[in-house]
Amino acid sequence: MSNQAPNEARVIPLRPAAAPGPAPARTDAPARAPQLRPRPVLTPRQAQPAPAPAPAPANREPLWRDLVGDVLRRERLAQERTLKDVADAARISMPYLSELERGRKEASSEVLAAAARALGLGLTDLLSLAQDELTRLAQVRPGRSRATSAPRYDGMCLAA
Repeated sequence: MSNQAPNEARVIPLRPAAAPGPAPARTDAPARAPQLRPRPVLTPRQAQPAPAPAPAPANREPLWRDLVGDVLRRERLAQERTLKDVADAARISMPYLSELERGRKEASSEVLAAAARALGLGLTDLLSLAQDELTRLAQVRPGRSRATSAPRYDGMCLAA
C-alpha cells in the first residue's frame, strides 16, 4: 500500500530540476531520482535510405486524363482565366478542376462538358483537341509501328 495521503496527487517531474543547489527533501513521497533513458542516435549506416522511384517506361502510352487535363489548362491559360473563374462558371469545385487539369482525376462526360462550356468550347471541341494532342505525341514518340494491312482512320472514335 502507498504511504501517500488518500486525497493528494503525487507529482512526478518529467525532467530533473536544473537547480544549482541541492533540492529540498520532500517528506510526503519517497526520494527517488528519475531515470532517463538515453535516446539512440542514428548514424548514416543505420538510417533507412529512401526507396528509389521506379523508372518510367520509355514507351509509355499517354493517359487520356492527362491529355484532356493538358487541353483544359492550355485553353484556360490562353484565355487568361483563373481556376476559380472557370470552376465557378462550370459549377464544379476549384480543387476538382485543378485535379482534372493535372490528370489526377477521371472526369465524367457531364463534368468535361461543363468545363468545356465554361471555356467556350463544346465537348467535341475538347475531345478533338485531346485527340490532336494524342496524334502529335504518337508521331513524335518512336515505338511500335502500325501494321500496314490495317486501314488508318483520321476520325474520332468514342466508346462508353
